[in-house]
Amino acid sequence: MAKWERNPEQVAAAEAHVRGLLEYIGDDPAREGLQDTPSRVVKAFKEHFAGYAIDPREYLETTFAETNGYDELVLVSDIQLHSHCEHHMVPFVGKAHVAYIPQGKIVGLSKLARVVDAYAKRLQVQENLTAQVADCINEALAPQGVAVIIQCQHFCMCYRGVRKPGSWTTTSKLHGVFLRDAAARMELFTLIGMKPEIG
Repeated sequence: MAKWERNPEQVAAAEAHVRGLLEYIGDDPAREGLQDTPSRVVKAFKEHFAGYAIDPREYLETTFAETNGYDELVLVSDIQLHSHCEHHMVPFVGKAHVAYIPQGKIVGLSKLARVVDAYAKRLQVQENLTAQVADCINEALAPQGVAVIIQCQHFCMCYRGVRKPGSWTTTSKLHGVFLRDAAARMELFTLIGMKPEIG
């Protein structure tokens, strides 16, 4: 995996931008409580947006063919995710449900969560995040079907703009058998406790 690398000039420039924003909102970046804020923000960005230094497909390169012919649903549900809206750069948080039906090979379960994480740690819209995760798994594993369902609360709706805390956004992306077979969709939605009309 690639690592986040920035030279000292890039770090200094980023910190200067943060100081500029502090001045823009009317505060004094030189006051005691804010003196180290530019450095803290830049370090936090390294964590928030670590996905830019990761190729999620690499997580799915190691697969296992000894499955005893297993060709039924594999579901990892309630994967916590934290991302940032590309429109306002404020967080959206929630959970992802990732499912696939193998076709000759499986992948370590933790790798599915890592794929979600890698894409989530970029500036995103939820719709795109959902499609990226599903497409990545579909291309890497060539399974019978892939389903990704993401449910999030968006801070840009909760405490600014329309100000509707408690509202959830649900997106789904289906490939293969999950698109063609109503029974497969029903099994998936039943297992994650959702109404089968979604998708």
